Amino acid sequence: MQRISRRRFIRTTIAGAAGLSVLPLIKNCRVPVSPNDVIRLGIIGLGRQTMYLMRGFSEIPGVHIVAGADVYGIKRERFEKRMNDFYDENEMNVDVSTYEHYHQILERDDIDGVVVATPDHWHGIIGVESCQAGKDIYMEKPLTFTIKEGVELVNAVRNNNLVLATGSQQRSDPSFRHAVELVRNGSLGRIEKVHAYVGGPPVPYDLPEEPVPADLNWDLWLGPNPRVHYNHELNPPISLDPPRDETLWGAWRWYKEMGGGFTTDWGAHMFDIAQWGLDKDDSGPRRIIPAGYNDYEFLTYEYDDGIIMTEEPFDEKLTKGVKFTGADGWIEVSRGHYAASDPDFIPPPEQEREIGVAYETGTPHLVDFIQSMRERRDPVAPVEVGHRTCTTCTLGNIAYELMRPVEWDPARESFVDDPEAEQYYHREYRAGYSL
Repeated sequence: MQRISRRRFIRTTIAGAAGLSVLPLIKNCRVPVSPNDVIRLGIIGLGRQTMYLMRGFSEIPGVHIVAGADVYGIKRERFEKRMNDFYDENEMNVDVSTYEHYHQILERDDIDGVVVATPDHWHGIIGVESCQAGKDIYMEKPLTFTIKEGVELVNAVRNNNLVLATGSQQRSDPSFRHAVELVRNGSLGRIEKVHAYVGGPPVPYDLPEEPVPADLNWDLWLGPNPRVHYNHELNPPISLDPPRDETLWGAWRWYKEMGGGFTTDWGAHMFDIAQWGLDKDDSGPRRIIPAGYNDYEFLTYEYDDGIIMTEEPFDEKLTKGVKFTGADGWIEVSRGHYAASDPDFIPPPEQEREIGVAYETGTPHLVDFIQSMRERRDPVAPVEVGHRTCTTCTLGNIAYELMRPVEWDPARESFVDDPEAEQYYHREYRAGYSL
């Protein structure tokens, strides 16, 4: 990734963050951070996503990344080298440590917050334990692997008066924000239908067994998960000499033993925007019908106000995005695409954007998290938002698993008279692990 000047970074990212919604301050936070203090972060999970996040966070003035944890030795080496190179290039005296176990980061009193970029099956446990350790959290989406984990994480964040930002960077993207603003202010009239295309559910794990690399702690990688065999596609290979990063995302996300498929991987982005536009951040669907049930061609969510959201493409390119259709017009929005029925719905030209910084870095989104830590306020995508979006995704997978409609009470966060569905509210952890 191309380097950008710190001065230019400040100008562009703070300007972008300044337009974010004004959210209420978190009350009675016990660990205030002075605006003049350095924020010290530790990163848990050092895979492909972290290569974006570490550069994005380290470019924010007043932020030092001082530690990283991962179960894979070569990833710890890569992280340490790149962070040390960054600090050397910028003539900054910052010590960087690496650990195999994330507990060693949580035990450090000099670390203010953690960035959690592990596979999804670890999010719930690490998130709750980070709260117990008094750390603010930036957590990648989807927020948790089960609904119960999400409920417990919300409680842990609020009971400990901490900041948790969900890595839903589209909430800080000008195009998505513009579309949602128009939907919520009634410019499209009453919303009649939402297309939110994300892709299909997870499948059973079927990759062939391969030898575990010598420097990978496979048992710790599995953590609370049931034991499955190793395959390199779960941790795509990297190289230090010559430097070569992952060329693919870890395939664990496509298998139901370890991830939620496209339903959670992209649903955490696109269902999130749909629910934000529909003002459902503190609610959710009432009925979920899987594709293939009777005459239903697409995964379908029904809300209590009659609005229907389908996991359905809005174009022949199968663009992963959202289309809001109202009585008075429509808007399509995705990464790099925006179209509308009325020219007045098109957003103004974007501010100058830096070239070479990957979309996944989401720099205004990262700046918002750091500002939230300093100001002790909720970020643009707080824990409740991440949890409700993740619940919507997970409900889709539960409907697929049962291959029938599922009734959900979003106020009580429980299934309606459905003991079979309730079995998927949580999962059994391996011996030695608890939430």
